[in-house]
Amino acid sequence: MNHLLTSFRLFLFALLCVCSFPLSAQQKPAFKVIAFFTGTSDQAHISYIREAHPWFQKMAKQHHFTYDTTSNWNNLTTEFLKPYAVVLFLDTRPETPAQREAFQHYMEHGGAWMGFHFAGFALTPSDYPQNWDWYHNTFLASGQYASNTWRPTSAILRVEDRKHPATKHLPATFKSSPNEWYRWENDLRTNPDINILLSIDSTSFPLGTGPKAHEIWHSGYYPVAWTNKKYKMVYVNMGHNDIDYEHHTNKDLSLTFNNKVQETFILDALLWLGKR
Repeated sequence: MNHLLTSFRLFLFALLCVCSFPLSAQQKPAFKVIAFFTGTSDQAHISYIREAHPWFQKMAKQHHFTYDTTSNWNNLTTEFLKPYAVVLFLDTRPETPAQREAFQHYMEHGGAWMGFHFAGFALTPSDYPQNWDWYHNTFLASGQYASNTWRPTSAILRVEDRKHPATKHLPATFKSSPNEWYRWENDLRTNPDINILLSIDSTSFPLGTGPKAHEIWHSGYYPVAWTNKKYKMVYVNMGHNDIDYEHHTNKDLSLTFNNKVQETFILDALLWLGKR
């Protein structure tokens, strides 16, 4: 009887160990993400940020990473970034020399980054001039903003690199959520450091509704997402919802995170960035 009791206790102990191991593993995050954002101007960007936070929080819970946020860009220091495997720029970029120096140091020493839409914007003259050569010409390699489509509208996107971890679950082409699409000063196809992941497929043309003629694209090559082989990074042009400006309601007319294929791309890109 004592032998049976001892065996039963050993069985319970072993079962407890087996069952508790996955729980312990789940409690320890795979990696940590910090999202910087401003969220104070342009209702279309504010709308996108409002939906981005809960979506990333949901993905963090499902895929066992942590998602923190800050709107204080002075937190962009070498010390603050140490625990984080991935930095997100949701809508803008750092502006002070100290912030920029800390971010460049982070990226040049193994950090990972994903930026969205306006995080790549620079135009001289404007409130966001091209006054950071490393970021716009070396890191992003796109140079200044050149033009955009209007209104925000869906596009058919073509996967340019079918083997990249960020695109491995995507079809050859897919329809995006509505977005304001950017054209860039530099031709990224000529830069050997740039790997274009997504571009606008020719079946999208004409793209945009105007009313201005130059806001409607009829032809051309337009990268939408890319990586720089010298860094662990992904830039994604999505991040501008359609808003009811005409009737002054500021009502959301579209969303960014309501498209399963597009969400798959963003999630797979983030998981790739977080993998060490």
